[in-house]
Amino acid sequence: MDWSTFGAFALANFIAAASGGLFKPGHWYAQLNRPAWTPPNWAFPVVWSTLFLMNAAAGAIAWTAATAISDGMVALPFIVYGVSLCFNFAWSALFFGLRRMDLALVDVVFLWMTIAAVLVLFAPLSPLAAGLVAPYLAWVTLAGVLNLRMIQLNPAAASEGVGDRAST
Repeated sequence: MDWSTFGAFALANFIAAASGGLFKPGHWYAQLNRPAWTPPNWAFPVVWSTLFLMNAAAGAIAWTAATAISDGMVALPFIVYGVSLCFNFAWSALFFGLRRMDLALVDVVFLWMTIAAVLVLFAPLSPLAAGLVAPYLAWVTLAGVLNLRMIQLNPAAASEGVGDRAST
């Protein structure tokens, strides 16, 4: 793996992570009922930063391994990888930006499926790359269950959207 390849994957992950900075939890999120097992607010940027760096390394390692193969299917893992980053970017916009927990739940299901697919597709290229994706899948599993539980605890707020609430 060379640093320019890692840099390209890190940039792609940074763009996905930027959604978390653009759409912050704020007052609306603070007023929601959350399960007792919700991670503390400070944990989210720490965990996400670590996972995005690991995901960038996984992409770069898999890319380096894939360049040695001349099979046409080599592009598929990286297409799915890119799609997963798009779903990741969309989640914060849906959940925090539009305040649509219901749509965010649909998004996180697709995010989970694409990350799982990346893990499976990276495994033949590099077991290390697949292993670096596994914690990302575990965290998104937690995020998905948390998203679902928040809908259950806040049914009125789950689908009202940003323009439907008088007090923000």
